[in-house]
Amino acid sequence: MSDLAKEKASRLLKKQGSVSSLSSHEVRAKDVFGRSKDSMSTVSYMDQPGHHDDFSRPAVQMENTYQLGPTRRFPVVTVNNILKDVLTNYLQEEKYEAELCRQMTKTISEVIKARVKELMIPRYKIIVIIHIGQLNEQSMQIGSRCLWDPTSDTFSSYAFKNTSLFAHANVYAVYFE
Repeated sequence: MSDLAKEKASRLLKKQGSVSSLSSHEVRAKDVFGRSKDSMSTVSYMDQPGHHDDFSRPAVQMENTYQLGPTRRFPVVTVNNILKDVLTNYLQEEKYEAELCRQMTKTISEVIKARVKELMIPRYKIIVIIHIGQLNEQSMQIGSRCLWDPTSDTFSSYAFKNTSLFAHANVYAVYFE
């Protein structure tokens, strides 16, 4: 490979987010027909930690801890405060519109889940369910079922109401053995 071609390839790879290792790892290989071809080794920007999208890595096998119960309880009061804060901030001045509320349920549930996960409570699976509806003199009953261990599993709930809508948020914390 000529020096001009090496420089051009190097600039192109740098522009695409890759770093070329042409100088130390240039290899001459033969293809199936016996002709020689140039090949070069490159290190992609994607190989650095935190810069990968959807390529799979082998699963890491962890040793069993034989821990059958949580080391600390799920902080229900703290999660109640998170629910109250998020629902009040997002819905205080909102009027009920079906399409807006559909998007708000997704947004609010993601925000609540992220804030609860920031508490770094180990080995709990977090499930967030949000209901938003129009306040129009109607009633609504919500029910849920799951397998439950009353010694370690718990939930937190908060109901919000303004002049045109109501919202109900549930966070279920299920201990994962």
